[in-house]
Amino acid sequence: MVKEKPNSTRIYDKDGFRRRAACICVRSEAEAEVLLVTSSRRPELWIVPGGGVEPEEEPSVTAVREVLEEAGVMGKLGRCLGVFENQDHMHRTEVFVMTVTKELEEWEDSRSIGRKRQWFSIDDALTQLALHKPTQRHYLMQLRHSKNNSNSNSTTNSPTTAAPTTA
Repeated sequence: MVKEKPNSTRIYDKDGFRRRAACICVRSEAEAEVLLVTSSRRPELWIVPGGGVEPEEEPSVTAVREVLEEAGVMGKLGRCLGVFENQDHMHRTEVFVMTVTKELEEWEDSRSIGRKRQWFSIDDALTQLALHKPTQRHYLMQLRHSKNNSNSNSTTNSPTTAAPTTA
């Protein structure tokens, strides 16, 4: 299903959830720091960069595009952390990890709406997201979980991605 919105087209899945994609931008392979951007609606609050999937666009392409538009960064796209569902807002967001290799001095949203970006420790980012985007806290918890699983030599075959359904 497709729904028109000024300057974009919203795409919905078969269950009526809006399709979105986002990136947890990390400074290094250690994944100890993440990049957050100010919210366009409430500029005093911080969010994970992401947005709606466009028609005929893969979620990974959406994630890279949104990070460039909202955070002004480019990098190496890594693993998918999973699809995170928000029942309250009826959207499902596919979340990827990106190791940032370039930070632009100016970018689209910094010029048009004055958006800012800032690096946070995981714990500080969790605190910031609790204020405005509690669902996005699950992205960071999954980042930690998947990083810990990849570092352990476990012989289990448990999946490293999850799809929390909390709002």
